[in-house]
Amino acid sequence: QVQLVESGGGLVQAGGSLRLSCVASGGTFSSYALGWFRQAPGKEREFVARISWSAGSTYYTDSVKGRFTISRDNAKNTVYLQMNSLKPEDTAVYYCAAGFLTYNYKIWGQGTQVTVFS
Repeated sequence: QVQLVESGGGLVQAGGSLRLSCVASGGTFSSYALGWFRQAPGKEREFVARISWSAGSTYYTDSVKGRFTISRDNAKNTVYLQMNSLKPEDTAVYYCAAGFLTYNYKIWGQGTQVTVFS
């Protein structure tokens, strides 16, 4: 069973950048589709981006297209979320999630806080 641990969150000024990392342990990392989600205070968790198990396909929610990039390094068992041109509305706890060969996410990390101030 894969376990996920996120890192890289922090406090950043609007317009700045952060790169989130999510390291997996256990299981066969390359067999998992991966996603990033976020949850802002008082709001439901929402999808941000996903990448297929082969890294051949990525998809983003409209609000982050052109600003965020998801990537994976199977040799390092890590998925990344590069976030540029950050906005205050990007403030949330960010979670990575894994689904075995599908986007049916059954495994979740503990989250990392991203706070963007203007």
